[in-house]
Amino acid sequence: MHTSFPKLPMFENRLVKVFRHLRKTARRQNITCYRVYDDDIPEFPFSIEVYEQCVYMAEYQRRHHMEEEEHDAWLEACIEVVANVLETPPENIFLKQRQRKQNRQAQYEKLSFERHEMVVQEAGLKFKVNLSDYLDTGLFLDHRITRGMVRDEAAGKQVLNLFCYTGSFSVYAAAGGASGVTSVDLSKTYLAWAEENMRLNGFDMQPHHFVHADVLQYLDTLAPATFDLVIVDPPTFSNSKRMKDFLDIQRDHVSLLNKVLQATKPGGVVYFSNNYRRFTLEAGQLNASSIKDITGQTMPFDFQQKMVRKCYRIEK
Repeated sequence: MHTSFPKLPMFENRLVKVFRHLRKTARRQNITCYRVYDDDIPEFPFSIEVYEQCVYMAEYQRRHHMEEEEHDAWLEACIEVVANVLETPPENIFLKQRQRKQNRQAQYEKLSFERHEMVVQEAGLKFKVNLSDYLDTGLFLDHRITRGMVRDEAAGKQVLNLFCYTGSFSVYAAAGGASGVTSVDLSKTYLAWAEENMRLNGFDMQPHHFVHADVLQYLDTLAPATFDLVIVDPPTFSNSKRMKDFLDIQRDHVSLLNKVLQATKPGGVVYFSNNYRRFTLEAGQLNASSIKDITGQTMPFDFQQKMVRKCYRIEK
């Protein structure tokens, strides 16, 4: 243990405690990708996730009052702790540094050119993750339960996945027997990744479509009552150069969701989620027959007390 960093044992003790508990639960539920730690101790501002035999570790940017060399030594000491506690060789630990406040666009910029891609399993399905090049790995672990709900409801349905990112909801919908899944995203990179995830699972690609478009403009092109099941998981803010309008989810969610509901068949279901901490749903302004806040029931064991996102099940 590095004596030059006296608070390191505090980090180690926390990690030992949470990992022991979470690993048991993960094994019991047959889950191989899960979050272990998220900013639990302010002096150790990391998010740490297990992806099968690898560990993904992101450092949130904070003022740490260390010189660069000292900070590097501190990081190395932290990685050593993580390697020991999580029983993972250091070369299987991938470290990223991220800003605390940012739009989703910045979050998705490519960070480096070393590539570490691997295929992981979740609920018997395969997903490509990238632990080295982007700030996010390609699989949002907090939506594991929500994805299961989509799979349970998808049989025989036309499914629309908006802001589809790498298509994990699309894969679950196809696995649930959807008659067709349309995945829409503004990023060609993520759309290609979504298609790759679908192919990895051996689905017949014929009924599935991948649409490169600005979601808001795309919704205007849809005939009313086209889809039975819709997933909407937008960024909190987006001002991508390719987007016609600047998206602010608090300000724009009513018009966005009413457009979605217009494209949804009567009795159809919309799963809507977002990460804005102070988000409030203007339920009274939505053209819906029922709205349920399912944030609590979609919160996986490894995100309890740590999760800021909201999730709703909206019926037309």
